[in-house]
Formats: sequence, structure tokens, C-alpha cells
Amino acid sequence: MSRAPSEAGVVRPYGDRRDDGAVQLSFVLPLEAGARAREAATAIARQLGLEQVHVAAMERAAEGFTFFVVYARTAAAVDLGALEVPEVTLEHRGFDELNAHALRAVGRRIVVLGACTGADAHAVGIDAIMNMKGFAGDPGLERYPCLDARNLGAQVENVDLARACGAAGADAVLVSQVVTQRDVHRRNARDLVEQLERLGLRGRVIAILGGPRIDHRLALELGYDAGFGPGTRPSDVAAYVVAEVIRRRGTGPGP
Repeated sequence: MSRAPSEAGVVRPYGDRRDDGAVQLSFVLPLEAGARAREAATAIARQLGLEQVHVAAMERAAEGFTFFVVYARTAAAVDLGALEVPEVTLEHRGFDELNAHALRAVGRRIVVLGACTGADAHAVGIDAIMNMKGFAGDPGLERYPCLDARNLGAQVENVDLARACGAAGADAVLVSQVVTQRDVHRRNARDLVEQLERLGLRGRVIAILGGPRIDHRLALELGYDAGFGPGTRPSDVAAYVVAEVIRRRGTGPGP
């Protein structure tokens, strides 16, 4: 049964004042900059249902292409109470407490492999999560005594990562996907799951997907156990991995 919208739970875009519906949109058209291109951008924004359209910026992106920034207003609103949002549930513990809890419950270090796979060479994200230094004062997984964290770097073939999981007896694998053109991140991420299944490892290895275009919903759709997007800290991943390993072992509460 759908829920009736609650005024307190309805949100609208905000610009100069609350509920004014102001939005900003950017896109590229295969046109040279000029009056006709500006009118084309305005027409597209209106076809999207936007009103009071104003082309705030029109700049040449390349020969025959122009980049636009459009300001406009929309009547769209969202009832927060009607949304269903799959989220990773985390129970955070302090660094020392988490390590003690994991070592006590599991009885050994938890093996975690991480990599950017396929042709993806953008290792900044996986480094921030895996490397000992971490980022923003949050230590990376390599610093956790309860974790045997191994950063395999970038451009690791999925078949090689799956085999490495088997050879290392990995409890979890972290995959970072940054390149998203033509949905290559979807195909590449799904391929790793298929490689793990082919080797009979999928049921044993916790598969985690991360990147700027990743969220928990997409990760689940692609066959992963959890997805982490922008703003994720190493402590978030550590908390999830420890709780999920313990849950699967039946030696304690899950996440």
C-alpha cells in the first residue's frame, strides 16, 4: 500500500528560498556555440519539464560541441516517507575495540584483497581505503591488526583477482570501479562475480564494490554483497567486513 504524502516529509529543490524548485543542469550538445545552440539547449530543458529556463553558460567543449549550464525551476517534489533505499547497515566501533572484537570472535586475521580491475587504472580510491595511511585521519585497512589487507593495485584482470582470492583464502574482496563510460563499470564488476562463481568461491568470499558511481542498490543488482559510494571511509568498510565475517561464522551479531 502506498503512503499518502506527508507535508513534513516532502522535499523540493532549493535555490534562493525554500521550495522554490530552483535547479542547475549541465550537458553537451553536438553544435557550435551560437544563438541556435542556445535555443536548442533551452528547448531541451523545457522538454524535460523545466520552467523559467535560463542558459547561464555556453562554452565550446571541442570542435562542433558546446557545453551548457542551465538554470531553471521544477515543480517536482519527493515524499521521503515513500522512498525505499537499500543501505549498508554499519555498527561502528573504535579502532582498538573493533580489532579486539574481530580477533576474539574470528580467532585469526581476516584476509581482504582489494584492486581496481580490468582496464581501470584509477587507484586513488582503492588506495585510500586499503593503504595504511588511509585518508582524512581515518586509517586504511592495512593498519588494522585484525585484517590481513592486501592491495593488488590497478588494472588487475578479473580472472587473476578471482584466482588470487582462492590462493589467499580471502574472506573478502574489494573492487573499485572509477571508469564508467558506456557502463563499462557494470560489465566489469559483474565479470568478477562470474569468475568467482566459476571457481566455486562466490559463496565463501564477501564481495564489495566501490566507486564514484556505485551505491548499495547497484552493487546488489550486480551480484555483490555490499556497495560503497563517495564519502566512504576505511572504517566503514572495516566495520562491515568484520561484522559480516562474524555473522557468516555464526559467532556473533552481524552488521
